[in-house]
Amino acid sequence: MSTRAPDWAGCIRSFFTQVMENTDAWPQVAALFYLLRGNPRLTNTSSSASVLSASAILFTNYSHMSLPLHPRFLLFAGSCLGFCAGGMEAAEPPAVSLAEPATAVTEVLRDAIHSLQVPLPGRGLSQHPFLFTGEWDHRKNDQTIFLVRDGKVNWSYSIPIKDEHGVLQELGDATLLSNGNIVFCRKVGASEITPEKKIVWDLVAQPGCEIHSVQPIGLGHVLVTQNGNPAKVMLINTTTGKTEKEIVLPATHPEKSHLQFRRVHQTKAGTLLAAHLDGGKVAEYTEDGKEVWSYAIRSPWSAVRLKNGNTLITGYPSIVREVNQAGEVVWEFTQKDAPDYKFYIFQEASRLANGNTVICNWCPVHVKDPKNWPGTVQVIEVTPEKKIVWALSAWGDPVDLGPASSIQLLDEPGRAEDGDLQR
Repeated sequence: MSTRAPDWAGCIRSFFTQVMENTDAWPQVAALFYLLRGNPRLTNTSSSASVLSASAILFTNYSHMSLPLHPRFLLFAGSCLGFCAGGMEAAEPPAVSLAEPATAVTEVLRDAIHSLQVPLPGRGLSQHPFLFTGEWDHRKNDQTIFLVRDGKVNWSYSIPIKDEHGVLQELGDATLLSNGNIVFCRKVGASEITPEKKIVWDLVAQPGCEIHSVQPIGLGHVLVTQNGNPAKVMLINTTTGKTEKEIVLPATHPEKSHLQFRRVHQTKAGTLLAAHLDGGKVAEYTEDGKEVWSYAIRSPWSAVRLKNGNTLITGYPSIVREVNQAGEVVWEFTQKDAPDYKFYIFQEASRLANGNTVICNWCPVHVKDPKNWPGTVQVIEVTPEKKIVWALSAWGDPVDLGPASSIQLLDEPGRAEDGDLQR
């Protein structure tokens, strides 16, 4: 079926001409760009898409309804939008009249945006089988772990957003083991659960402490990091429940547990690689707690020792950086490498066997209104050449995954509990 490109440019020009003559319309234009911001589906692969992205990004500071908008800039941005949209397949442009109520105009603009959507790269939920968790989905009373296979939710497990004491629970680190069990943490504790949803091991964080990192060490042990005063890493036998080893980690702010650590994992060499979230560095420690390597980076969330000896780090707000032992940057991915997308906070990043990197893009802090979360991208897979080959945005039918903190791809070779995955 053939389609023709509608006269979006003419529609937008007409709309912005009216805006020039009617300042009451400025909030409606702000609403338009608020909808544009962070929605990668509006962009295509042509160079004109970069113009659209630039316009939307420049408009970030003008998206609040109470701020004045410069008419000439509105005309410029509208022209950019019309230019980009004119080459895309879409339905007839709507008739936009400023005589309509602001809410009605906003609805027309939203419909127009939806008609411009183009597919994201990859096959959506079918790209990989995966285990997915995310923290602080405050839209819901339950927080859910998802196991996705063949594009469908194969298994899930939910916990209340608050525990019995009214303390917020946050799903973070999670790993599917070769025996089918899942090890996960929830801020107020950590657990191992069977496919039948039976908890076979459980740890409750000490009062005033938090747990955001749990790593399986074989099938009978876990490495748990407990933020607190002091912050410590514990090797626990999940059969006996006994703590077999404990290492105290230096914390920048011992009295503030929440931001101390998010990922502390053991390397293949047996050392500990700790992302000091509030300390601005990634540090490597021996089994007796001696620091032997470090790299300074703003607010690191996760750090992974790769098979090539380098370290893959996520930093604030949206940086993935691979550095060698000398501290030299050998690969980096940031917002500037993908201007047609909107990134927020990169939490977990992992390196695949084929050399690609998978990144969790967590949005709740930067996108305040959860009604605007849908349309944002939760996970991306990027090649060494920085081409995005998979972008996942699953906020509704058939599943609403919620914000992205952790993802384990299940088609990667090796056993997670043996440290074979680069995550």
